[in-house]
Amino acid sequence: MRPLSERVSNLSRRDRLIAIYLLGLAVLVAFYMITYNIIMARLEGVNQSIFASFEFVVQTMTTTGYGQDSGFWSHPATYLFVALTQISGIAIGFFTLRLIIIPLFTGAEVNLDNRLTPKQDHVIICEYRRDSAVLLDELQELGIDYVLISSDEENAQELSNEGYSAIHGSPQDASAFDRASIDSARMVITDAGDANVNTILTVRSIRSDIEILTLTDDSEMRDILLDTGADTVLSPHGALGQRLAEKAISSISLDLTDTINLGGDLEVMEIPVHHGSHLIGSRIRESNIREETGANIIGAWIDGELQLPPNPDAIIRQNTVLLVTGGSEALESFSDFTRPARTLHRHEDIVIAGYGEVGQAAEDVLTDADIETTTIDVEDRKGVDIVAEAGAKETLVAAGIENAGAIIVGLPDDSASLLTTVLARSLNEDIEILARVSETDATRKALSAGADYVLSVPRVSARMVAKELRGEEILAPASQIRLIQVPAGPFAGSTLAKSEIYERTGCRVIAVEDDAGLTSTVDPQRQFTGDERLTIVGTDEAVQRFLKQFDVSPMQETET
Repeated sequence: MRPLSERVSNLSRRDRLIAIYLLGLAVLVAFYMITYNIIMARLEGVNQSIFASFEFVVQTMTTTGYGQDSGFWSHPATYLFVALTQISGIAIGFFTLRLIIIPLFTGAEVNLDNRLTPKQDHVIICEYRRDSAVLLDELQELGIDYVLISSDEENAQELSNEGYSAIHGSPQDASAFDRASIDSARMVITDAGDANVNTILTVRSIRSDIEILTLTDDSEMRDILLDTGADTVLSPHGALGQRLAEKAISSISLDLTDTINLGGDLEVMEIPVHHGSHLIGSRIRESNIREETGANIIGAWIDGELQLPPNPDAIIRQNTVLLVTGGSEALESFSDFTRPARTLHRHEDIVIAGYGEVGQAAEDVLTDADIETTTIDVEDRKGVDIVAEAGAKETLVAAGIENAGAIIVGLPDDSASLLTTVLARSLNEDIEILARVSETDATRKALSAGADYVLSVPRVSARMVAKELRGEEILAPASQIRLIQVPAGPFAGSTLAKSEIYERTGCRVIAVEDDAGLTSTVDPQRQFTGDERLTIVGTDEAVQRFLKQFDVSPMQETET
């Protein structure tokens, strides 16, 4: 158990104030009780128990009465003491009402700064516009402390009420950063749109040495933001477009992409189950994937929900994405195994609906891969083939949707994206649909509408920020899956079965490396010497739980 002093220091400012107030009140009551007991004995000649004196103090301070004692008073000091007790009791009553009762029961305005816990080596986040809760949850799972500054008072109040460290203020005002303890911060993250430049200059005027990470939806602003003073500039929309393009290529190409090498010939990759695959409708236990390909399924996205490990009775659906491990040949065999037979009339071109930051980034990747594209956008600009609403049947038909291999839906409006997805699926039931959504909650809707692969802007943005904070290379910033390699020291003398790693943390051991090499065949009854290295897979939350549960540090870390 942590010492009391440490627990008190971790309280928010308001909670510490309440704790100090209650402690002071208890000390005051005790002082009054002892003093009154002495006064009654020495000045009035009345010997009474300490509990009778305690009752008098409580009655007097709460103004509920003290009549049974008034007949004993004759000394002036007694009357002065009683008057002091009455006055202090009334003052304390008003203070209690304002500090505790009103905020607790009426939702009265509260100074959000007072809710902040002491900060050290934290990050300050300014005007995060991509579903703040997604990023803040990510930081909490990673154990990274933070303060969010929001110029929207209602948004700041809502986040604070939900338990997040948020305050109201303008990132263009130096006082907001002082309140967020910028002197002890490690980084400032700004996502203030057109106000990014102003925010960066404000931060630099306060601290020239602090690291600044800036998010922008306009990649053309990168050089300007760097020149202004940003150390790192991230474009989540560009990364999202590249990722969707890479997945689109995998749907029409035999080449494997996005593999992670764990060492030796063992790799991990994420593979969508394509429309028309014979696996659709079968249960994972009945799919014979390991027998037919040699690859192992270690996780699955089914209807937008991550199963790690997947339920053996889970049914593989059209929007299922499988996380598999194995050698290069096994993964190539698995990719062919899941791929549907091609029809002779089908062309291997890709439609891009929406030619903003996402669409342009996707087209750059596809052009480099020598894949033909047809672009759709409501704005007539360079690179747009069809100027029209993508969510119209005639537009998609004109773009060749009926014979296309895939469509990337990169529209900024989620309603338009869902409509385009439904129309594309109705016009070509075999097409691969890869969609971007702006709201996290729209991910499942897009999958239900017929999309095969969906990325949300908030999730991609949060993963990119987390990658910068951890200083590690990541393969796919959109996923929630992490792979780490840890020493087997905590499990020396035990077996995988007895260690109960999955039962206690939700993580799985997918490979063991020792002097003989790396193996993906993990015997549950193998006794660890402690010299091995274990490759663990799990969600962010599960990995954090594992590291804390067994008190180990990752030797190597990546994500998929």
